Amino acid sequence: MSDPSRASTPRTLSQILLRALTWLLAAGCFYLVYRKVDGAAARSSQTAIEYIAEFFANADWMLWLSVMIPYSVFFFLVDSYATCKVINWFNARVRYLDILPVRASTYILALVNEQVGKGAMALYLYRRDRVPAWEVGSSMLLIAFVEIYQLLLWSSIGTATHFEMVRSASALLPLATILPVVYVAAGVYLVFHLLYFSGRLAPGRGPRERTILYAFREARLWQYLALVAIKGVNLIAAVAVYSLALSLFQVDVAFGELLAFLPVIFLAAALPLPFHAGALALWTVLFPEFPEVGIFSLVMHTFFVLFNAAIGLVFLPRANRELFGSESEASATGPPATGPS
Repeated sequence: MSDPSRASTPRTLSQILLRALTWLLAAGCFYLVYRKVDGAAARSSQTAIEYIAEFFANADWMLWLSVMIPYSVFFFLVDSYATCKVINWFNARVRYLDILPVRASTYILALVNEQVGKGAMALYLYRRDRVPAWEVGSSMLLIAFVEIYQLLLWSSIGTATHFEMVRSASALLPLATILPVVYVAAGVYLVFHLLYFSGRLAPGRGPRERTILYAFREARLWQYLALVAIKGVNLIAAVAVYSLALSLFQVDVAFGELLAFLPVIFLAAALPLPFHAGALALWTVLFPEFPEVGIFSLVMHTFFVLFNAAIGLVFLPRANRELFGSESEASATGPPATGPS
């Protein structure tokens, strides 16, 4: 018989190597940003620290807070509404007000691990309506899938309407070639995806019959479009907020330019790198004339996730009752499930 400890060693080693690789890539991204900032500082006869300190000293922080706080709350409300709609479509009937505490608590858990946050939603629906965890997981996967595609959609619109800006930003990366290829590939896959999960392509039992893909089997085109529209509200709000916030830091970036690039930056932020280093570096690549925006993006993201976690703390007492209270307390938060609407 094989030694179980030996069997687990390769997996442990691969995890260590993967973790080391992600930290190395993150370090490389930070070094790229530092080199760009240091070069700009040298041209101004300053050190990198003096250059960044001046950049932040010139910002209107009170006005920035007056923009970021309402935006974070707005994002939470829209994000919770999107989650509520998907759960009602595919899992159980849940009121919007009942989703708010649990969705808010996932922002706290997401500081540690995004998957743990999704697990909180699954636990809530299982305790409340006995919805299988895999079915809830399928709904969370559907939301993630649509989030990626709505970013691609808005980015393609921004790229098409401001293609010269994309071309001029292609000094380090051939974005004028990469982005259209990505859009076409994503569009081709989307057609395959819709045909496959509707049963029109390769009918019969197969991978699509797995429980984790339940929501994809049940989803209709209008539901994809509705979710894109809901998520799009937050994306347009983000473009407007980032455009205003950059102006408060004396960085002049057009709304259309951000419409083309910000969705791509958000996609880079989804890469499993510490401190969202991929987005940090991409800001510097896309806006080489403003190398300090890499640091700006770190400040924006850090405030956003921490303030959302603070929203979660406000709702945490109720979320704890619903997640870890007695069975009767959990079921009392809403009417019994009667099936997805």
